[in-house]
Amino acid sequence: MAQRKDARGRPYVSRTLSQAVEDLPDPPATTSFALIAKLAGGQQDNPTIKTVLALCQALGDVPPAHLLPHPGYDDLPALEAFEDPLARRVLVLLGELPESEIRKVIAHLEHRRETLGLPAVPDDGTGARKPKRARRRRTETEAAQYAADALEGL
Repeated sequence: MAQRKDARGRPYVSRTLSQAVEDLPDPPATTSFALIAKLAGGQQDNPTIKTVLALCQALGDVPPAHLLPHPGYDDLPALEAFEDPLARRVLVLLGELPESEIRKVIAHLEHRRETLGLPAVPDDGTGARKPKRARRRRTETEAAQYAADALEGL
């Protein structure tokens, strides 16, 4: 959610994302901010496909894989590029090439981007971001207090 901006230009939070889903033409039946917060926090791990697709649409048509809990799917620009059939074709062609040949192709593509005036693509060395640090789980007392605060609207 933090990688995408809402209509006011702020990163999404569960409440604003819930509203964005509700504003879609055909929203799923259950898209409360509490559900979205549970999905984002990992407390709920089995949303319906309709909910996932609605969240993707509300976030600006992000690929559904971006919502999966896997470090390889955190690279949103790569996932968005993968949506293009020509980009997938390039990946298939690169499939069994030796690493030295792949590096030559990368160098050529970087040169072409520069020649065409396109922005450089950042290189983190691996093609995937570091896995995120696991969130600390609330104790039962903290969870109860959080629930009570949520019910009171705090």
